[in-house]
Amino acid sequence: MQGVSFRYYTQQQARALGLAGYARNLPDGRVEVLAIGDDAALEQFALWLARGPALARVTEVLRSPADGNEWRGRGFETG
Repeated sequence: MQGVSFRYYTQQQARALGLAGYARNLPDGRVEVLAIGDDAALEQFALWLARGPALARVTEVLRSPADGNEWRGRGFETG
């Protein structure tokens, strides 16, 4: 996903949906995303992540519950 501004577009989509959390690159080239928000927004976000931005090639999206309370109200960051 490197080189297609995946984290930037992920941040823009998350902010548009009112989600908090982050998107960051992992050492192996994957992108980790933590998103906190209401269920409907999270579902929309998950659908978007499965497609990604125009030039991205998304091969897999894994979802799991997470305790992200420390991110509530902090916005959505990239790192």
